[in-house]
Amino acid sequence: MDGTILVADDDRTIRTVLTQALTRAGCKVHATSSLVTLMRWVEEGKGDLVISDVIMPDGNGLEQLPMISEKRPGLPVIVISAQNTIMTAIQAAEAEAYDYLPKPFDLPDLMKRASRALDIKRRAPTPRPEGEAESGVGELPLVGRTGGMQSLYRLIARVMNTQLPVLVTGESGTGKSLIARAIHDFSDRRSLPYVVATAADLAGADGPSALVARARGGSLVFDEVGDFPDEAQGRIVRMLDTLGDSGPRIMSTSQVDLMQRMEGGAFREDLFYRLGGVTLSVPALRARVDDIPLLAEHFLARAEKEGAALKRLSPQALDLVRAYSWPGNVRQLENALRRLVFTATEDEITRAEVEQVLGNQPAMEPLRSGGEGEKLSASVGRHLRRYFDLHGGVLPPPGLYQRILKEVELPLIEMALDATGGNQAKCADLLGINRNTLRKKITDLDIRVTRRRKLM
Repeated sequence: MDGTILVADDDRTIRTVLTQALTRAGCKVHATSSLVTLMRWVEEGKGDLVISDVIMPDGNGLEQLPMISEKRPGLPVIVISAQNTIMTAIQAAEAEAYDYLPKPFDLPDLMKRASRALDIKRRAPTPRPEGEAESGVGELPLVGRTGGMQSLYRLIARVMNTQLPVLVTGESGTGKSLIARAIHDFSDRRSLPYVVATAADLAGADGPSALVARARGGSLVFDEVGDFPDEAQGRIVRMLDTLGDSGPRIMSTSQVDLMQRMEGGAFREDLFYRLGGVTLSVPALRARVDDIPLLAEHFLARAEKEGAALKRLSPQALDLVRAYSWPGNVRQLENALRRLVFTATEDEITRAEVEQVLGNQPAMEPLRSGGEGEKLSASVGRHLRRYFDLHGGVLPPPGLYQRILKEVELPLIEMALDATGGNQAKCADLLGINRNTLRKKITDLDIRVTRRRKLM
């Protein structure tokens, strides 16, 4: 890697780490904690790449991007930010950042992106039409710093202003409709209608044409399209075949596996391929446990804005919330927290109060296998395909093999320990591994072992 890189971040540790890593890679580095200094370097013609934080002591890094583009057209900027929401990714894309990474970032991944940025010129900016206001900023509960959500944000930002149809998949309560709405509200169609269509809207001779007329070149969304009857599916196919360049942007959502439905004859093949131009797979909440504290804080703050008392979760209560499987996903989490806001007796919500609210709710995630008799390898394969799809053509961070093994090992060992009543000798024999190996894995995976009498 060769070039001069300008680093702007108010965190001394990040500046040091980036300076050392980029210097070892063969680059020259100028690092600063000030946007004023960064802009002076840009005006002086220094730098082949900018890596900048968003929130700085003397300003907002995103707001400087148009000025950088004006003064140095083609100078790529990689935005790094601890503001881990979809809005940051969208605003970075709208400001024509070359790339966006959340904090804490994966250093090898950032180095690869920096290397590519030094070789690829940024595309020309597309200005926002004058007079258009931001829509819904800060109100979208699409919050997350986990890798799956951040990859999803970046993919949304890339496809937002394309004509490609979008299929948003995920379990009930994951936020599929919110994502479809966000794509519309922050796209160049934001001033045009957003129409959500049901199967009933397609009925009658004029149903499809009436929907197109209502959308007027905006966005037309088929919500839970997997549940549409065959006749409605056929009407969508015929409607899509008549759309011209001025037609609406087509989006759809589904909590069922449309490919499985198609292979079973319950979903039309021609419609499947027309709707799936870009598939956005929204991860279940249990697959992004590290986002739960962020979401909980968001929902508790929202309740306060709506007039409720400000509450917070005790550390023990938060541990329980993180450990719950949340079959209803983000929607279930929000409803549970709203109930806790009004039922908790003190400002700090206790573990016992969380147990009481969750006691009458299902504690197991819904079964979403590919059907009876599906092999474990097939189920894992479908999960991994979704994981790679979420990265939108960009390779996941290095270390994938060990991460996947850990995901499988943890529940396997926990279940084996439960089945053997916490007897590690029996558990090791059941798994077919050495007892010392089992002990090491229990330590590495931070598994809590409780000895008890197994009544079975």
